This record gives sequence, C-alpha cells and structure tokens, in this order.
Amino acid sequence: MATWAVGDVQGCLDPLNQLLDKIAFRPESDQLWLVGDLVGRGPDPCAVLDLLISLGDRAVCVLGNHDLHLIAANFDLRQVKPKDNLSPVLEHPDRADYINFLLKQPLVHYSADINWAMAHAGLYPWWSLTESLDLASEVSCALKGRDPKVFLENMYGNTPTQWEQGLSGWGRLRFITNVFTRMRLCDARGRLELKHKGPPDSAPAGFKPWFDFENPGLSNTRVVFGHWSDAGGVYHPPYFGLDSACIWGGRLSAVHLESEHVNIISVSCDPNATIHPQ
Repeated sequence: MATWAVGDVQGCLDPLNQLLDKIAFRPESDQLWLVGDLVGRGPDPCAVLDLLISLGDRAVCVLGNHDLHLIAANFDLRQVKPKDNLSPVLEHPDRADYINFLLKQPLVHYSADINWAMAHAGLYPWWSLTESLDLASEVSCALKGRDPKVFLENMYGNTPTQWEQGLSGWGRLRFITNVFTRMRLCDARGRLELKHKGPPDSAPAGFKPWFDFENPGLSNTRVVFGHWSDAGGVYHPPYFGLDSACIWGGRLSAVHLESEHVNIISVSCDPNATIHPQ
C-alpha cells in the first residue's frame, strides 16, 4: 500500500486525474491524502467531490478555508461570488450529500503507522501534535453537532490573534480554525498575521512563516500542508508544502509519504481551464 498526499485541488478534476495516472494510484490498495481546499474557483467542484466520495476510506481529507466557505454558503451565511465557482455544488441535486461529506472531514489528520500529520494551513508551532489533534477535534465536534450553523455564524474574524490556555467560547474555536485553515505568518510570541497573502519574503516586519519556527512537540512527526501558493512548494523538514498553484495555472503536486526520500511528482495545470478572480 502506498500513501500519497496531494496539494490544493480546488475543483480541478483534469489535473487530479492526470496526477493519479502519473503516480499509478491504485484505489483498491493505496490511500490518497488531500490537504484541503477540495473546491474553490476550479471548474469541476462537483466532479472532484464525486470522485473523493467514491473512494470511501481510501481518500483522507482535511478541510481548507475554501471548503469552509462552501459550508457557510450552504447555510446562507456567506455570499458566493462568481469567481468562487461554488454555485454548481449549491445548485446540485446532491448538494446535501456534498455538504454532509465535508462536515465529516477533520481539520487535522495523523497516521501513527507512517508518522505523518496533515492540516490545510499547517500546525501551530506552540502546540504539540497531541494538542493539535485535540484542539482540531473541538472544531470538528462543532461542525458535526446538531447545529453547525451556530458555529459557522461565529467562525469568521481575525481575532483573537494569540493563543492563551484560558481562551474559551467562540474566540477559542475561531483561533483554532484560523490556525489550521488560514495561518501563514506568526511572530515570536505566537501571534498570527492573517491579512498577508504574498510570498514569505514580503512578510510584515516581525513576522515569518509558521514553518520557520521550531516545534519540539512534534517529535519526529512530519507534516504535509497546502494553502500558500505564493510560497511555492515548501521543503523545510519536517514540513512539506504542496500548494504549487494549480488553480493559477501552475502545477498539481503529490508526495509519496512512505518514501525514504522526498518524492514529489506533479502535472501541469492548464491556465485556460481554471477560473481566475475577476
């Protein structure tokens, strides 16, 4: 059995199928990890979700910010813009199945068998792996609860910017969600900077990429993530970033997690087949 992690698909079915062919993915025995942003801007969101649902437990997904945006729009809490290209999901007869599938996905996944963890934006350097898994499960419980709409109504916002052990209520869940789905930059005190979207070398003074901070709580666990296309592919052991800007006409990338050496395989993404912001 091989375990492959794939970067931000964002509704781009053709590159995903090409990549699966290139890595010779075998759904009967292999496992496919997806780093989140399964949908968002790309041309085939429903087809991507259909494929992942059909794979059953052979597909392991975590939620990204675009996925949460779709869930919030499903509950009429967010406006969907044409550039999002989420209307095909919201107008589809299987809309409820798609949303239920997303609601069941975690924010962090960890496999002890191969000692890899996965989160869309990354892992907060001031949390151990155990803390990350426990805190992510708090958000998952809110999404899987009787009324996820209540959580989604309070999910958006850039505050609080810093973690405190006594943090509670919606602020606590919002910070956890921002870490795993939106984080790019931190400072030495652990404060998040959530507005910057450019490359790492243009970060505001005092901030640097979260993966530049050591995290002794990870032990020997390796982490795969996506989310930051302007950072390009990140090879910063134990961190591996796979957002190679497929949606912007870049590449869709995968890494073989059991390999002793970094084995990144990618395919080109046709810029004419993707949806760009207006």
